[in-house]
Amino acid sequence: METPIDLKYAKTHEWVRTEEDTITVGITDYAQDQLGDVVYVELPEIGREVSIGEAIVVVESVKTASDIYSPATGVVVAVNEALGDSPEQVNENPYENGWLFKVRFTDLSDELVDAQEYEQYME
Repeated sequence: METPIDLKYAKTHEWVRTEEDTITVGITDYAQDQLGDVVYVELPEIGREVSIGEAIVVVESVKTASDIYSPATGVVVAVNEALGDSPEQVNENPYENGWLFKVRFTDLSDELVDAQEYEQYME
């Protein structure tokens, strides 16, 4: 499983890339592997206000549907609309083309961990 060291991770298997006052969020390589083939992603509306721990995305696979949680409080400023036609990008490249949404945040979860801690959690 790939766990890039430049990202932060939630124990609910989201990854977070911070860029000034905005974060990009997706699911980890481990999470996409556990889900199996992703067939649909229900993304939030741009402009939606979200809170830390709030379920805001649903990822459906051939096995199950899974909620994805916001690791920040703020406003959704972008969603990966390409997933509408190609949800399999979540499986193929979860850390680049498979990102889910971006939030301009006012508060970030203090429970995010680095790659090493996330890998230890996975063991």
